[in-house]
Amino acid sequence: MEALYAFCVGLLTACGIFLTLRGRTFPVVVGLTLLSYAVNLFLFASGRLHVQGAAVLGTSEQYADPLPQALVLTAIVIGFAMTAFVVILAMRARGDLGNDHVDGKLPVHTMGGDRS
Repeated sequence: MEALYAFCVGLLTACGIFLTLRGRTFPVVVGLTLLSYAVNLFLFASGRLHVQGAAVLGTSEQYADPLPQALVLTAIVIGFAMTAFVVILAMRARGDLGNDHVDGKLPVHTMGGDRS
């Protein structure tokens, strides 16, 4: 089960990095969101989750560590705010520049040769 969990975190990280390196703004936003999900899962797994862990001390031999849960909750809020800001920034850049490329310039395609 731990190997499947680690594989899923690695897959989310790889997909997030791939999309972040794209040239348009929407895949970059989706890539950053996937990276934040991967970090949230990694932080949540760092708390050594127990199936029968109690949330209150003294009621069981094993207890749930509240620190990773608090970190994930904070990261979710920060990730949502970051995603909203980047989406608004991308919409503004699209309106001002007329395209949605990350650097603001249209790519030059020279496949068929330049006839000018």
